[in-house]
Order: sequence, then structure tokens, then C-alpha cells
Amino acid sequence: MTDARRYKYPLQLPVSLKETAARLAREDGVSLNQWIVTAVAQKIGAVETAEAFLRERAAGAAAGDLRRYLDEAPDAPPEPGDELQH
Repeated sequence: MTDARRYKYPLQLPVSLKETAARLAREDGVSLNQWIVTAVAQKIGAVETAEAFLRERAAGAAAGDLRRYLDEAPDAPPEPGDELQH
């Protein structure tokens, strides 16, 4: 971490999750705290990357695009037995 400031957060984990995280931290040769910090950073990166990707894709869409695809879709299920049960 390059930011010298730290925030302490009293994290409460289910025992099984804590034990698994502790085992993985040991296998990685880092402290449980460092392993959790890295896991949170990876999750933030994944969410922000997905959000940026979806925003970029949505920017090129027009309001009627979905309607066009739905209008082209068949009115029947593709395979016998795929019908919705009422």
C-alpha cells in the first residue's frame, strides 16, 4: 500500500470464511490482514472495470435496440419441452 494513512475497521467474518482466508494467506506467505486488503482491492478493481465496460457498451445503445432484438425473436421456445409452465 502506498498510502501511509490507514483506517481500522472491525471486520466480522463467519468462522469458516476466516479460516479459509487465513489458510490462503499462510499459503501466500502474507498476513491475514494483507491478504484481506489485497482481496478487497482485487474486488474493487473487478467491479470498477465491469462498470466501465458496461457504461461504454451502453453508451452506444439506442432506446429501440432491445425492441429490435425482441421483435426478431421467435414467439415459441427453441426446443420442444422448453415451454414455460403456467
